[in-house]
This record gives sequence, structure tokens and C-alpha cells, in this order.
Amino acid sequence: MYDPTRLAALVAVAEAGSITRAAARLGYTAPALSQQLAKLEREAGAALLVRHHRGTRLTAAGELLLVRARRVLDELAQARHELSRLAGLSGGRLRVGTFMTAGTHLLPPVLSAFRRAHPDVELSVTEYVPPQAAEAVAVGEVDLALTHVYVPGEAMPPPDGVHLEPLLTEELVLVTAPGHALSAGSGRLPLAALAGQPLVSMAPANPNRREVEAALAAAGASVAVRCESPSYAVACALVSAGLGVAVVPEMVAEGAVTPLGVRRLDPPELRRRIAVAHRPDAGSPAADTLRALLRGAFARHSPAP
Repeated sequence: MYDPTRLAALVAVAEAGSITRAAARLGYTAPALSQQLAKLEREAGAALLVRHHRGTRLTAAGELLLVRARRVLDELAQARHELSRLAGLSGGRLRVGTFMTAGTHLLPPVLSAFRRAHPDVELSVTEYVPPQAAEAVAVGEVDLALTHVYVPGEAMPPPDGVHLEPLLTEELVLVTAPGHALSAGSGRLPLAALAGQPLVSMAPANPNRREVEAALAAAGASVAVRCESPSYAVACALVSAGLGVAVVPEMVAEGAVTPLGVRRLDPPELRRRIAVAHRPDAGSPAADTLRALLRGAFARHSPAP
């Protein structure tokens, strides 16, 4: 049985006219490609190539095998194409919804892996603010969407027909300007230690802000909101500039583009739960494949306890 990789090497050499040029085309080194061709010659029991000062030409045995090799490789390519079509992963379109943090830090490598495996599927990405993402899935705007809720907090039930598959739970952490007194130390910082600190926070209606302020109040830590921003990125930049401190999801803190001090809080009750919203009755092989990739990616990026 001839190895298809070695047959492809023979075809490449025949088309390129030299082992060096064929190796560059295939992404091999010339010695590595020569080894593959030597193994193919042993399998064939005949010399397949003749080297000369201008490159390489095929022997009569090589020319004969070349014709068969092209047929074999064409048949294998056709089989892969037909199997992809059978699985629903050749052609078509996959529409994905996301919120900013996941869309910035976690979704791109997952979509890149999906695209490498299934290049014929057209991808589109739309940004939503939760819980709009689940609604978009319900009405068919997107096939699946990443969304989140804050804990503690009142979780809204998903729309009818939409299932929320948990992917990741992350802590909310304190971020400060570099060198801030509250960022010193490696242990958890009691919530009460934030008393009197100027707070950079989200908009008043943001669920994160409501739950953070409620937790601080319960710990006896009265704070004054100095700056409001609808964006975690802006909030982190304001904190980095020394305008206050903020409590943000750990993923936000890790991915901030401005320098920050980061400290875990005690008790670690403030969390964000991330899920993928989808419709089980309207699934597709492409959507199922992407959900599997998301599960693997979020498991790898899950913060350590």
C-alpha cells in the first residue's frame, strides 16, 4: 500500500522539476522530502527519479506511478469533499453572536480553528450585549451566541426554544493602578478594604455594577463612583491612569492593554457565568462542531481556582 503523502511528494517533484522547489511548495526541507521519496522507491521496488545538474526527472517507472498517483490523490480529495458535504460542513453559512470580552479574547482562535478545518463554511460574527444574544438566537438572527450573567444576580430565563450551555465561570477581581496599596500582597483582599475608595464603574443599569455595589455595601464598604463607562476597556484605562479602582471579570483584567494591579477578592462571591445559547431543534453540523470547539477552548482558558 503506497502512502498518499509520498505519492503527493512524487507529484510535486514531477511538477516542480526539482526536489528543492517541490520541498518549498510542500513546506518540507529538501532532505526530509528526499527521505519520503526514498521510502516510496523502496515501496515501488524501482528507481523513480534521476537527478541531474538542472534538477530531477522521473524514470519510466516514475512516470508510470505518477499517472496512478494523480488518480489516487484525486479520488482521496473527492472522498474528503463528499464526506464534508455529507456532514454538512462544506458550504453554507454559520452565524455567531458574541459579547465583547469573549469576542476579543476567546472567540478568534476558535473560529480560526474552525475555518482551517472547514474552509468552505462562510462565517459571520455579530456583537450583542447580553441578554440580547439569546434573543437573537431565538428569532434566528444567529445560529448560536456567547452570552453571560453575573452572580449573584437575577438570571433571566432564556427565550422559549433556546438552551444555555454553560462554558465557564470566572471571578470578578479588583483592578488598580500599578503600585496601588490595595494591589500589594498575594492573598485575597477583603471586600471591606475597598471602603472609601473611588470606584470606576459601569453604567447604573449594568447588572455587574448593581451586584458589585450590593456586595460592597453588605461588607460595609461604602464607595463613591467617580467615573462611569459602558466599556470595560475604558474602565481599565481610567483605573490605570489612577482615577479609581474597579471590579471587573478576570478575563478583562488579564486582557487589558493598559498596566494594572490585580487582586482577588474575599469572599469570592462575585462571578460571571459564560454560556453558549443555541436552539437544539434547529442545530446544524457546523453549529455543533463550533460548540464542541468552544467547550474545549473555554476549558483551556478557565481561570485556576
